[in-house]
Amino acid sequence: MLGLEIDNKDIKMEQLTLKPADKASGSITLPGSKSISNRTLLLAALSSGYTQIRNLLVSDDTDRMIEALIKLGLNINNLGQLNSSNNVFELVGNNAEFSIKDADLFLGNAGTAFRPLTAALAFSNGHYHLHGVPRMHERPIGDLVDALRQAGANIEYLGNDGFPPLKISPAKLDLSQPIKIRGDVSSQFLTALLMALPLTKQQATIEVVGELISKPYIEITLNLMARFGVNVQRVGWQKFTVVADSRYQSPTLVEVEGDASSASYFLAAGAIGGYVEVYGIGKDSIQGDVRFSEALELMGADIFYYSRGDVAHEPSHIGARRPVTGKLKAIDLDCNHIPDAAMTLAILALFAEGTTILRNIASWRVKETDRIAAMATELRKVGAIVEEGADYIKITPPAQLTPNAVIDTYDDHRMAMCFSLVSLGGVPITINDPKCVNKTFPDYFAQFASIVK
Repeated sequence: MLGLEIDNKDIKMEQLTLKPADKASGSITLPGSKSISNRTLLLAALSSGYTQIRNLLVSDDTDRMIEALIKLGLNINNLGQLNSSNNVFELVGNNAEFSIKDADLFLGNAGTAFRPLTAALAFSNGHYHLHGVPRMHERPIGDLVDALRQAGANIEYLGNDGFPPLKISPAKLDLSQPIKIRGDVSSQFLTALLMALPLTKQQATIEVVGELISKPYIEITLNLMARFGVNVQRVGWQKFTVVADSRYQSPTLVEVEGDASSASYFLAAGAIGGYVEVYGIGKDSIQGDVRFSEALELMGADIFYYSRGDVAHEPSHIGARRPVTGKLKAIDLDCNHIPDAAMTLAILALFAEGTTILRNIASWRVKETDRIAAMATELRKVGAIVEEGADYIKITPPAQLTPNAVIDTYDDHRMAMCFSLVSLGGVPITINDPKCVNKTFPDYFAQFASIVK
């Protein structure tokens, strides 16, 4: 084991040192997907009817969404565990009409709450103030605001143009002309617009300008909107139409998949150090990051997919095993389809023979931190040779990892979780501000310790 006794209270420490390890084995059950959880909460709130949500992620990001929805007049109940399902919540939707028309909403650094709520509230005929932590006020939102203004929305910047905080006021909407939105900055802007448009009751068309990045996240959005009764017509990835009088209707029960991005750390641990199985997702997951396992196969790892009931009635899961040779292979990969899980590939590059290049990752720069710059800086601390560009990172591993590196995490949960894997190279590593994992995976380090030897 790591030689650590880790539980939730330890995550509050300023630093966490992981001891050297070289083996990983066991199984992990994933927490619910952040992307699915926050989308489902908002869609349930905008629906007519009762919704029970099972395996909802309980984290900082979902807490911010729940707090905001309660402030907007929703009654959301936490039922705890129910019928062996974790984190069960229930609510009755507002039928596309928030009862509270004047609210101040603090949304932390939760992009999956801030962007969709901005669009929904822009179409809700009320007075709203949306703000967050300083980093959220550095994350661009101008392309979404520009798109909403094309529909007549009344949104003002309270700080720097193009960035939160925002003031939203009642507006007269007009959707007679297509809404144009850039697709090459963040897929969350298109997601926010798509989910909000049914509130207008008008037919609306969106035209994407440029290449749409992170397409799998739009697939999640369209899939969930359909589950709530709104089917979006689309022409490729360039044109999306929401027909007039579209209305959300609760499906009554939603089971949130395990988080595929979080799965990447444990599958990577198996590919580096032995064999690990991850429960909560399968090959048929609606999350694009499930294709991280395909990247592992390209690097030489053995991947095993199990559908529900394949093994003694067990749920769907995925296993990853270290190559027989014990060494992974470098890859040159377009990562547009796995934008979050691709960060884990940057760490796997340390364990691969050759130079790894991860391309089409411009969206990293507008996440919780500038992830390309942050990843490059911290990889160099463990000895890697790194070249970074506007939308790529190139990593050559060192002959030996540098021990006792102290990794800054930039208040970014994925930086903390990614760099835990360095300990599997047989070197101790210290993670600064490990509590940042609370954003999506509060007990991550306890789970990691359970599989590492």
